[in-house]
Amino acid sequence: MTSTTTDRQTNGSHREGAPTIDLDRVVVRFAGDSGDGMQLTGTRFTTVSALFGNDTATLPDFPAEIRAPAGTLAGVSAFQVQISDHDILTPGDAPNVLVAMNPAALKANIGTVARGGIVIVNNDAFDDRALEKAGYGSNPLLDGTLDGFRVYEVPMSSLTMEVCREAGVKPRDAERSKNFFALGLVSWLYSRPTESTIEWIAKRFADKPQVLDANTRAFRAGFHFGETAELFESNYQVHPATALPGTYTDVTGNTALSWGLIAAARQARLGLFLGSYPITPASDILHELSKHKNFGVRTFQAEDEIAGIGAALGAAFGGALGVTTTSGPGVDLKSETIGLAINLELPLVVVDIQRGGPSTGLPTKTEQSDLLHAMYGRHGEAPLPIVAPSTPSQCFEMAIEAARLALKYRTPVILLSDGYLANGSEPWRLPTLAELPDIHVEFATEANHSDPDGSSSFWPYQRDPVTLARPWALPGTPGLEHRIGGLEKADGTGNVSYDPVNHEKMVRIRASKIAGIAHDIPPVEVDDEHPGGSELLLVGWGSTYGAIAAGVRRVRKRGIHVAHAHLTHLNPFPANLGEVLASYRAVLVPEANTGQLVRLLRAEYLVEARSLTKIQGVPFHASEIEEAILDALGVTPQPGMELQSPVEEAS
Repeated sequence: MTSTTTDRQTNGSHREGAPTIDLDRVVVRFAGDSGDGMQLTGTRFTTVSALFGNDTATLPDFPAEIRAPAGTLAGVSAFQVQISDHDILTPGDAPNVLVAMNPAALKANIGTVARGGIVIVNNDAFDDRALEKAGYGSNPLLDGTLDGFRVYEVPMSSLTMEVCREAGVKPRDAERSKNFFALGLVSWLYSRPTESTIEWIAKRFADKPQVLDANTRAFRAGFHFGETAELFESNYQVHPATALPGTYTDVTGNTALSWGLIAAARQARLGLFLGSYPITPASDILHELSKHKNFGVRTFQAEDEIAGIGAALGAAFGGALGVTTTSGPGVDLKSETIGLAINLELPLVVVDIQRGGPSTGLPTKTEQSDLLHAMYGRHGEAPLPIVAPSTPSQCFEMAIEAARLALKYRTPVILLSDGYLANGSEPWRLPTLAELPDIHVEFATEANHSDPDGSSSFWPYQRDPVTLARPWALPGTPGLEHRIGGLEKADGTGNVSYDPVNHEKMVRIRASKIAGIAHDIPPVEVDDEHPGGSELLLVGWGSTYGAIAAGVRRVRKRGIHVAHAHLTHLNPFPANLGEVLASYRAVLVPEANTGQLVRLLRAEYLVEARSLTKIQGVPFHASEIEEAILDALGVTPQPGMELQSPVEEAS
């Protein structure tokens, strides 16, 4: 699916006589030491590709240690991005290109690269000491380790120091700009426009003129090296993708979620209060929201997780949209206050950006292991709604949905994202204000109960007959004084009650309120190109969406019928889910855990669902989903039916 041209001019990057090859997509992985700026390099390559019009999907891969010893495998940081001229769903199974800044980066990542792929190495870094620290017994550039790959050795460090010398930069400081040399080289290799990167460097380092000059020189040097060194046989072009009209931006899941919370508060006509304690990978939400005080956002960095949610719940009592953000270990600590919010029946949004566990576990790696914790991780009968976005951009709308449910039903809501969605990015069409739902609520302003003596009083637990939500009264409203606290309340009056019959009644009312939400959420939609004919239904939730949908696309191109349903509402389930599950002979549930959703489906619907699990801290590959589908259907791959086919994601 490529074509070769010899007369194309792209940003002045075409070398006379050398071909420019058109590709429909490419997967690039930048890897180096955690101090080499690989996240910045990958992000800039992604941004310029998105501005060019490509569809993009990214996978940042952070080391777990804050600062592991330089040059060791534990300190390797990587950033993978797929760019394409069509709709894609994942960052790609296997990189076509690996840029390795040192031996450790090469060793940690070479196993992911497609055979025959391009490997660009900073050969200045391959000295004896660096090889030893990476665990190499011999130099992989010389011993045949890289046979089967197209290897390009580029002295990035020395060339960067040479071009920066004129800027008066010390050699040690100049060498830090080598990531911009790598960015320039790959920008030439894939015909990326240079203007936006040059402008970004100028803006980002405006207060550090010498650093600005060094990074600009390094970037230009890398670009011109590719253009003039005649090391590469050709360069490549990935044309823009077709997209719906609109204004687009490249957005990560955490940023989209932050903006969604702001939009929710505006659409609810409330102030937004975030009470949070920093924790990977949720901290970026706190950082982003702290920038937007102009939208009425108030952020509080608490001394611990309990203080963070306590402040958020207090803000909810005071009439704000209360939000707290965390990851799995923080949910452990917040559980008691979540139970308090359930008893108080106040709106609260709890954002859980899942990561590998238990305990500290894998702080920078992704996992979907908190679903059962969100369902049951509180003492007493304490149900609450659970929602989960499936893509980075969908984090925006699911933040609004979480707020809608919390406000309408006066309940805490848990939003389950994860590290893959939080740090991954994709192009997103900005919605118009007209597309956003109106989720405003009315506060109680007057007495709502007629007393036997003819007077009126306020009953804080007198419920809406449809939603079963209790009224929300602002503190200080004359005549609406009422009790709150963790002790059980009497239905209606809100007085403290130890009556056993009342307790059971209140437990069942709270459960009915949450169960009734099933009629206020969209029915589950099934992607089935062959309705009534597909034997297998894949059911997923959260960040498995991209890999599942890509795997489904693969097998459909082979003429195999398979259906896909993806859940965004996990408690309660959509009202039609049982009917959908019953209409397929076989159900396969891929999850990045040991099989938590599948347990819930089996228990709720008595369906013989099969589990596909992966708990390695990295997302599923489309090829893994494809292989599981073929296995579930008893299909033996025939010659030409390779599992890592390039038809993977073309829609």
